Formats: sequence, structure tokens, C-alpha cells
Amino acid sequence: MLAQEKFFLYPASEKVTNPGYDKDAEPPYFERYKANPDSANGSAILICPGGGYSHLAAQHEGVDVARYYNKLGYETYVLHYRLNSPDQTGHRFPDQYRDVTTAMRIVKSKAKEWGIDPERIGVMGFSAGGHLASMCATMHLTAQKKAKDPLEQWSSRPAFAILIYPVIAMAGQPAHRGSREMLLGKNPDNQLVDSLSTYNRVTAHTPPTFMVYATDDGAVPPENGILFYQALRKVNVPASLHIYDHGGHGFGMAPKDPVLNTWPWLCAEWLDRMGYAPKRKR
Repeated sequence: MLAQEKFFLYPASEKVTNPGYDKDAEPPYFERYKANPDSANGSAILICPGGGYSHLAAQHEGVDVARYYNKLGYETYVLHYRLNSPDQTGHRFPDQYRDVTTAMRIVKSKAKEWGIDPERIGVMGFSAGGHLASMCATMHLTAQKKAKDPLEQWSSRPAFAILIYPVIAMAGQPAHRGSREMLLGKNPDNQLVDSLSTYNRVTAHTPPTFMVYATDDGAVPPENGILFYQALRKVNVPASLHIYDHGGHGFGMAPKDPVLNTWPWLCAEWLDRMGYAPKRKR
């Protein structure tokens, strides 16, 4: 496996640090994992690990996933976005949103150098990272071709979204209140809560979306995904929703479960159907 490279999101002059749950003062960044040269297909995935917006499950919802899709020909990037802490001394919205959109724009700006197609770069997220990915998928920054900042010349819209047991609702029974508190604070404005319940943000311009949940998820129930799926259907955006009968929450790629561990391949097959990779034999 080729060694990863590390890319900080902001110039050192901005002094952006990340005093999250683990008091990590390192600025936000992403790690690049190169596609297997024998199967590289010109597509790429920006991965947002979960962790309730207070920490990152960077191995089983980040690195392991990145390397799996590398073997299938995808460039991958694991995002280490800014976090909050229980004492609310870390970061809240819009910092995390700025991180994911900046990372997407950086990847697009380097597409030619890295041998990928800027129109075939998707976003993937798990749990709270799934909520962050859903913001990236539904809250686009448009390209400003005459902008002085070269990154602003690129749209932040991903080509596709892969959301694995994502937080979607910020209010009501399906909401994951821990993620909401870490993202929005202890007493957020109701209008902001509704605005960042991302099923309310779906439009015909939202990219095709693949989602996975478990029926027995006690942290982020599948009703989150059902709301998002119904919103996608309403505007005729291609959507695939898979709800397994077991798995709980946070199973990642579930390497030891012969049922749950079908989702990464089902997702790869879906990406084939959407036209983001060559057809492969089983």
C-alpha cells in the first residue's frame, strides 16, 4: 500500500487549530490514499469519519474504508475536521462545514495533478461524519470563476454521497442529541436546528445518494435515513437505502459480519451503475 500524504486545509497564517475532545491542537487536514495503479478509475471519495462531532473514529470509519476503495480504483481522502468538547471549548458550526467544503475544493483543484476527474469526486460519511457529508451534499458553495482565491473557483458540490448510519435530523425523535450539542451548542436556535436537519436541504441538485442503517441502531435510528430518502425521491434524485436487520451503531465495514459486510460491495456496485467506475466482475 502506498504511503499516505497529509494536506492541511488552511495556511499556517490563519492559525486554525482543533482543540476538540482530545485537546488536539493540530490544524484540520486530510490524508490522501492513492488508488491501486492497476485499477485506478479516475474517481475519488472524501471520507468523513464519525465520532459525535467530539472525536474521530479515524481507523475503522476512515483508514480501513479508504484502503478498501483504493483496491477498487478510487483515490480516497480521510478528513480530520474540527471538533467540539463537552465543555464547549472546541468548534461549532460552521467550522466543520467550512472544513468539508474546503477539503472538497482542494481535492478538485488538484484533480489534474492527481489524475482524477473533478466531476467524479464524491463524499462519504459515518454517523456525525455522515451528517457532515450530508451538509456537503445539500449545502453547495458555487464556483466563482473570477474569484481571487483559486479554491473559490471550484464548486463544493460532490458528484455522489455515501452516508453510513448518518445523523440527519437535528430535532425530534430520530435526532442524535449528542451530535447536535457538539455541533450547535447546548441551546441552539430552532431555525438553525431545522436548517441543519439536512433532509430539509434536499433539492434536485443534491447528488445521487447511497445510505446504510441497522434496524436496531439505538443511537441514530434509520428514520433519519428514511426522511432523507423520501426527500430525495420527491425531487427524483437517485437514491439507494439499505436497512439491515441488525448491526447497532458504529459497525464500520463490519469485517466479521457476513451480512453487514456486504454494504461496501453493494456501494461499489451502485457506483458502477451511477457511472463513476468501470464495471467489474464479482
